Amino acid sequence: MKISYNWIKEFINLDLEPEKVSTILTNLGLEVEAINEHSSVKGGLEGLIVGKVIKCEKHPNADRLKITYVDVGDNEVLKIICGAPNVDIGQKVAVATIGTTLYSTNGEKWKIKKSKIRGEQSNGMLCAEDEIGLGKNNEGILVLEEKAKPGDLLKNYFDIENDFIFEIGLTPNRADAMSHFGTARDLKAGLIQMGISAELIEPSISGFHISNRSLNFNIDVKNKTKAPRYCGITISDVIVSDSPFWLKNRLKSIDVKPINNIVDITNYVLHSIGQPLHAFDADKIKGKKIIVRNANKGEKIITLDGVERELHFEDLVICDSNEPMCIAGTLGGLNSSVSESTVNVFLESAYFDPVSVRKSSKRHGINSDASFRFERGVDPNLTEYALKYAAMLISEIAHGKISSDTFDEYQIKINDKQVFLSYKNTNSLIGEEIPKEDIKRILSSLEIKVNNITEAGLGLTIPAYRNDVTREVDVIEEILRVYGYNKVALKNKLNYSVPNLSKVSNHKIENIVANQLVNHGFYEIMTNSLISEKYLALLEKNDFIKLFNPLSSDLSLLKNSMLFTGLESIEYNLNRQQNRLKFFEFGKTYHQNLDERREIKHLAIFLTGKINPVNWKNSEENIDFFYTKGIVSSILRKLNIIKYQESNLISKIFEYGQSLISGNKTIAEYGLVSKEIINTFSIDQDVFYININWDYTIELIDNRNIKHKQISKFPEVKRDFSLLINDDVSFDSISKIVKNTDHKCLKEINLFDVYKGKKLPNGKKSYAISFTLQDNNKTLTEKEIDKIMSKLRNSFEKDLGAELR
Repeated sequence: MKISYNWIKEFINLDLEPEKVSTILTNLGLEVEAINEHSSVKGGLEGLIVGKVIKCEKHPNADRLKITYVDVGDNEVLKIICGAPNVDIGQKVAVATIGTTLYSTNGEKWKIKKSKIRGEQSNGMLCAEDEIGLGKNNEGILVLEEKAKPGDLLKNYFDIENDFIFEIGLTPNRADAMSHFGTARDLKAGLIQMGISAELIEPSISGFHISNRSLNFNIDVKNKTKAPRYCGITISDVIVSDSPFWLKNRLKSIDVKPINNIVDITNYVLHSIGQPLHAFDADKIKGKKIIVRNANKGEKIITLDGVERELHFEDLVICDSNEPMCIAGTLGGLNSSVSESTVNVFLESAYFDPVSVRKSSKRHGINSDASFRFERGVDPNLTEYALKYAAMLISEIAHGKISSDTFDEYQIKINDKQVFLSYKNTNSLIGEEIPKEDIKRILSSLEIKVNNITEAGLGLTIPAYRNDVTREVDVIEEILRVYGYNKVALKNKLNYSVPNLSKVSNHKIENIVANQLVNHGFYEIMTNSLISEKYLALLEKNDFIKLFNPLSSDLSLLKNSMLFTGLESIEYNLNRQQNRLKFFEFGKTYHQNLDERREIKHLAIFLTGKINPVNWKNSEENIDFFYTKGIVSSILRKLNIIKYQESNLISKIFEYGQSLISGNKTIAEYGLVSKEIINTFSIDQDVFYININWDYTIELIDNRNIKHKQISKFPEVKRDFSLLINDDVSFDSISKIVKNTDHKCLKEINLFDVYKGKKLPNGKKSYAISFTLQDNNKTLTEKEIDKIMSKLRNSFEKDLGAELR
């Protein structure tokens, strides 16, 4: 939100430096993120002076150019070439001297240099008003009034206003501060707390008067729930034109584009005191009727942005006798808008239900200054006052006549809130005792009325415009932000409760796995929980949840698969020449079956490209299914999950893959992503995807105490066998025989070579296997080792028909 320092000073007397005001506002919770200087004319007319044309003659080498001699004060006369048709002797003109930078009305910028034009020297420039940002006229040079004195600075002649603009990072709850008056109201409380006398100046509407009652409308508010208060008035015989300089400057200072005096006044009142208004061309309102109702199914409206929108039956609309003219609180219609030909105006001021406006705004993708405020809640007691203020300004600036009584429909009252404030609770929550008189003074400065006083606390009335203050704790927060967070002393003692957890926390387990993946070269990603409707055809299940009011069709579904957002990240990086990618993400998917909605947490892993960076040392080995399987196995081993079954996976999203099942639930699915899905993302290389059901994985983690054993101080011994076995004998068969040997000295078995081919009988293969032996109590002797190995050999020969090579 942009706030003008000069504009604030219209509501409160200030002589503080802008930096000091910025500090006060920030301490009050209206954080000032930046302060920017602003001038009512870009460049501030720096380098421009008043000159007087004392001689003007035809250029000898150009029919349309003239040589002028201009008195610029201090007995200095400049020779300047000018092409303007209206230049003449005796004129007081705007002169840009050598080195001056000009900023035109259309945004162009250039620097004046000494130059030769058709052989004649020119030492400056006589300026038109559009060339120096003062207006749009470019038919000739700007001619000043006779009172202008040569040599005077032009910025003094035009009384250029310099300003400071505060950029405030406003929190959504502070609807009351979404205007200059609201900001000044908070600033007043801060100044009073600092001991500085401050009084809020409300804009006067004493100039409001009804000229006649010749233009009356029949107003019918059918939906009083969505429009609790609706006010209107008519102004006739307006002259639509450009706004006066002061008004345009107020709007431009906060980056609001001036349009015409009627629209500019409604915008001025909005940003001045916080009440959105809307002006209709009264002659375009059919039947002289204003009807506030819900839209009918199939009704359409062309809004001010030129877009035809089909209305929803829940949209509140402002209609004439035939059709909608405006989406209430959101955006007006083009057909009833004020234009240069407008003569009569119907002016609307209302309080619309915030939820209704928010839904319409999101439904139609409209974010206007009005909807921004209505969504958060405006002051219901400001409605009629703002209407009269704007009508008065229109009558003054656009020379209109107020031609009806004020219509005010306010049957469903929005009352002030009653809250009891306990001194004990206040001091307990803040952490130190604040004097009771200070509490009363702060509440008074915030316009919170003290109704009754007891030893225990205060009975308070909260004004309706503070719709975020509804509870005692909210009042305490208000007291603290004005009292000053920085004034609360830090305690020397810190209390901390150490939790006694029976299980390892989910967060800690996530960190363990995340660190393991990072150590393997993975990067963590965090993607959106919303996906596009274009993925519907690729979804394996139709249990998705669709948003009622999506921001766009690209973000309309809650994701029921981690796959698509991960592939978006893969696609984005591949398009930027990053071809070796390893990503992981902890996230949730969202599902709906009948009336049941569920959230499931996942660990999603994406792999594509080379396993390792390509260099002289590493091979150019691509990520494949077995590398992917190894990643899954290493994660489960880390979590001590070893009891599961492998099963081939048949799935729409995988070309091929496996699933790991424990009990009747799937722990993980992994494999090569299908070509159909890959092609949808314009990815031209294989992508492997691992989806781990994290919720179920957490359930399977063995939470028993970890058992430790001492590392043996006696040496290990390694022995090898080279076995000739049948083709159908697996390593798993050999491993089982070793495990059944029932010898405590056998610590490890490893297959380190497999051979099939020449010099071996048909149907045979060779396994080279190593065995690790160790006794924790003594050093093994050769005799003991030979005995163990002989027993293993006999078992292999007997059970597998193996031969020792």
